[in-house]
Amino acid sequence: QLQLVESGGGLVQPGGSLRLSCAASGFTLDYYAIGWFRQAPGKEREGISCISSSGGSTNYADSVKGRFTISRDNAKNTAYLQMNSLKSEDTAVYYCAAVLLIMCYDGLFPYEYDYWGQGTQVTVSS
Repeated sequence: QLQLVESGGGLVQPGGSLRLSCAASGFTLDYYAIGWFRQAPGKEREGISCISSSGGSTNYADSVKGRFTISRDNAKNTAYLQMNSLKSEDTAVYYCAAVLLIMCYDGLFPYEYDYWGQGTQVTVSS
């Protein structure tokens, strides 16, 4: 019964902000690295950010670096993705994922992650 559930997606204008949440149930995230991924229609799933189990280290894809911030609150068993200065190119379904590792790495490959949420739609449009 290990589950991840994303929330916080929606419609936002270019330049706007959203904060996505990833809540875990059935297990605790204390020893899991967390990744955020996105997939636009017709494109491969893209890794955009990850955070180590303690929250001490983070990685970002070049496409979102400086605009997105990943964080976590292990006491709440939840991870977050703060998205600022959103662009139309950010439109996608966003997924969180977990893997039983202390660290995460800058490759951000989907196959490295074992547990996945159902995804939440983010649409950036005027």
